[in-house]
Amino acid sequence: MDAVIQELNGTEGENTEHRSATLLNKAEYRHLCAAEPSIPIFSNAWWLDAVAGPDGWDVALAKANGRIVGAMPFCMTRRYGMKVIQQPPLTPVLGPWIRGDQGAPTTRLSNQQKIMQSLIEQLPWFDHFSQAWNKDLSNWLPFYWNGFSQSTEYTYVIPGLDDLDGVWSRFDPTRRKHCRTAVERHNLRVCDDLPLDAFLALHRMTIGSRGVAQAFTDDCLRRLDAACVEHKRRKLHIVVDEAGRHCAATYTVWDNNCAYALLKGSDPDMHHTQAPSVCQWEAIKFSATVAPKYDFLGNMNPSIEPYVRSFGTEQTPVFTITKTPSRLLRLRRGLLSALAGGHQERLIHRKPAR
Repeated sequence: MDAVIQELNGTEGENTEHRSATLLNKAEYRHLCAAEPSIPIFSNAWWLDAVAGPDGWDVALAKANGRIVGAMPFCMTRRYGMKVIQQPPLTPVLGPWIRGDQGAPTTRLSNQQKIMQSLIEQLPWFDHFSQAWNKDLSNWLPFYWNGFSQSTEYTYVIPGLDDLDGVWSRFDPTRRKHCRTAVERHNLRVCDDLPLDAFLALHRMTIGSRGVAQAFTDDCLRRLDAACVEHKRRKLHIVVDEAGRHCAATYTVWDNNCAYALLKGSDPDMHHTQAPSVCQWEAIKFSATVAPKYDFLGNMNPSIEPYVRSFGTEQTPVFTITKTPSRLLRLRRGLLSALAGGHQERLIHRKPAR
């Protein structure tokens, strides 16, 4: 590991040369993704090609003795003339990837920090940076040293999918009852061969009932779906009743480490059938055939979190790393925060109507 430390430290001139040589070297990263199964699905080159376009993302690479030991893909966009690094559509997490064999335990943390420092130095100038990291990333200290901030959100994970009986036993009793009795009571069946348009229709029903806009275009999901099918990394489950109505759906993707509930959808008029629970359990059972755990990718919404928790999940922190060098954007964010605070204070002190 001395070679890693020497190469990543170097002199200022060497660091500059290193940055210019590796900043946008996506060809090397594509080769790495093809050979390295530990890279999360959302950080994979083919995934980023689908959601951001082949020219819509870049990557920073850290090398030691000609071998890639760290990588950090990112997406740069322009907003009102400002450069913003943020999550691309349909990509809940990104963040650095660091090779798992980085030295003995006593030096591993030090080597990780040096690799992260190298990746930070290769990032292009930006006005704002925001990345939600994979849940397995817990060390963001080098980013803190470089002026970044961190906020914590939570996802919910089912571990130990190799023991489905144990997974089932940890479900809330009411959730087990729903999954066990709904199929017979409402004559439900789960299909895994229906077209993507059937899923999109259910997804629109879900976000429509919540009064929110779809966070991605249909074309973006179609491109991603085609890529996931090509790489055999997605499964679509849709619950159908005896009248042929589509009740609920889950869109599952996975890598070697975890399966993920990327998207869901349901018909609000069919919730009495408990179809969402049936569909979710089917997705979990399938995930046990391809990955060791299942990640719900959230949710912190107080109206949804109890439902996710009822599947016997473990609450797991996820870091969002941010930095805003732009004084104009910092001022705008401060003003919006002050206005929001004032609005909340008025709501608190408002007298009830008589």
